[in-house]
Amino acid sequence: MSCLQTLSDYGLRAIGYGERILPREDITLCEQFVLIGSGMIWNVYFGTLALLSGFVLANAVAVAKASPNPLLRKPAEWFILIFRGSPLFIQFFLAYFIFLRLKNGIPGTDFLTSAAAGALVVLFLNTAAYSAEIFYGALRSVPKGEVEAADAYGLSGWARFRRILWPTQMRLAWPAYTNEAIFLFHATTLVFFTGFPALRQQGDALYYASYFADKTFNPFVPYPILAMYFIILTLVILGIFGLVNRRLNRHMPHTVQAGMRAPRAIFR
Repeated sequence: MSCLQTLSDYGLRAIGYGERILPREDITLCEQFVLIGSGMIWNVYFGTLALLSGFVLANAVAVAKASPNPLLRKPAEWFILIFRGSPLFIQFFLAYFIFLRLKNGIPGTDFLTSAAAGALVVLFLNTAAYSAEIFYGALRSVPKGEVEAADAYGLSGWARFRRILWPTQMRLAWPAYTNEAIFLFHATTLVFFTGFPALRQQGDALYYASYFADKTFNPFVPYPILAMYFIILTLVILGIFGLVNRRLNRHMPHTVQAGMRAPRAIFR
């Protein structure tokens, strides 16, 4: 079988298209590259949706934590404490059993016990908590002069937050938030070890890497391939976040922008 034929047969297998039976003997290097790459579709799915939805919730939680109203501040503080204080791995297992109870007691909640939904919920809440703390710290670091200038121009409430506080908060938080995004995509590999099932052998990249390691008795091929895919994904994230960072700081001199670029941290 040629590599192009392998790509045609297994390229989208992780999402249910292509050959249903995995290769079991005479496994080629091409098959390992293709199937592990196919599994990366799920990792990108988990990371992208959790990052986008978590970004919205994180901003709301950060604002709530900065609020003088204890009815807003205390729930935000507890939310951040619970999800930052407990291991992500434990959160996956607890969520699975909670969703399993909901499935048995509430009709129409079966989807929550699948990796596609249940694991996504956990990643969404976890990254929202970490990102909220980053955004909260940035919000507290907004220069006092900018707030006073907004007051002098008569800006208050939502207008002041939208035009002054939030843009400055994003500029200050973006390098640290870039690291959180990288960590989130790396954390998607934990879905393989949790109770959330991979249906019909349509798992993530680590699922296929582990499968090949078991079949070939050689972990030194599939796992480096998996690491290579994540390094490439990390470089893509750094590139995208770097463009956003330059957009956020477009009004600053080029020399200042160079010093504020997202850190080239690949692993966390």
